[in-house]
Amino acid sequence: MNEKFSTYKGFPLVRSGNQLYYGYMSDPYVIWIQILDTKEIGGEKMTSKVRVIQMDTNETDPIKAFVKNTERECGLYEALDIAKVWLDKALAK
Repeated sequence: MNEKFSTYKGFPLVRSGNQLYYGYMSDPYVIWIQILDTKEIGGEKMTSKVRVIQMDTNETDPIKAFVKNTERECGLYEALDIAKVWLDKALAK
């Protein structure tokens, strides 16, 4: 299977509904972003609240796989910037 994924700042980004996965599943960590709330601005739905979770891809227990998380009232781009910083730091270790 040779699929092309959208990328953001060098990492793949996959969206399904209100959930996004950011990073390579083959790396030790990925980021799971949940869109918790939206608001309408100028007739468009915009993300207004997110949960960002760093996950360990080698952990078999889903609860233990959560390394760190935050919940913020922010847009999607800010959430992706948080995800990028977390991935860069985690993968540099």
